[in-house]
Amino acid sequence: MVTEAPLIWNNLRGIVCIFKPAEYSVKRLRSALIHKLCQDMNKLEVRPPIDYVAIEGNPSNKLSVSIKPNLADHPLVVGPRYQEQDFVISWSNFLGWNTSGVLLFGLKSGTKQAKYIRENKSARAYRVKGILGQATDNCYRTGKVIEKSTWKHVKRGHMEKFLSAMQASHQKKMFELCGVDMQSETAYELAVKGLLRPANSKIPVIYGIKCVEFQPPNFTLEIHCINEYETYLMHLVHEIGTKLHSTAHCTALQCIRHGGFTLQHALLMKHWDLANILDNIAICDQILRDTNSNIPQQNATLV
Repeated sequence: MVTEAPLIWNNLRGIVCIFKPAEYSVKRLRSALIHKLCQDMNKLEVRPPIDYVAIEGNPSNKLSVSIKPNLADHPLVVGPRYQEQDFVISWSNFLGWNTSGVLLFGLKSGTKQAKYIRENKSARAYRVKGILGQATDNCYRTGKVIEKSTWKHVKRGHMEKFLSAMQASHQKKMFELCGVDMQSETAYELAVKGLLRPANSKIPVIYGIKCVEFQPPNFTLEIHCINEYETYLMHLVHEIGTKLHSTAHCTALQCIRHGGFTLQHALLMKHWDLANILDNIAICDQILRDTNSNIPQQNATLV
């Protein structure tokens, strides 16, 4: 591992995939990442203070030229060599306060890649947990219970049937927004090209939804969607409970996939150090190359 800070600094750019804990804001997570990077960078071999040339003596007589340490450039005077304002970091996907999971950050010139991913509207996958029998005022477990109901009549088959109908409804809606008939040749050609994306980025669309765990009253959904947001997913659980002639609220949300990035690639906070972050940047760069060659690539060789 190279210990010279300038070499590390030149290679510290690109996309980094991290794991966002629940009840932790994206802004706070960004600040924590910057703080950790600053700490680690300043522990390396940083640039020494620059000496200055001193010309002393009487101008009418012989002058003496000497090189002296420049105390004005010393870290104890100007502060650490690497400071938090030196880092430019932006996120490519925003996760709400209650949502955990895959979060992508663009470092330095990697902010261009982050912007491209954000504007490319990549599909995401979530694991959403809920519980039947109770409805809260905010559709989440932290809210006040406003209604209780029976839930033992709800079977897995009932839920899977409704989820299948909901998925079909969203797929039909996508083709309607494109102005084509689902049974036409044009619809087939559009489907072959890949996921249909709504022109309006504010319209949530579900590509797939299924129940992966059902232990009444608890259940877990896996949702593949685009343009979603935390409140939408929580209200979706509430709607499912209502349609099944019961009530329900969300207990946990986790983003398990963002485009080609999964939980396997996400760095936990305890693994935030320069070596792991540089390795993660290299992995993310390779994922971007494999999934979309149009995304701007970084040309630096990681150390």
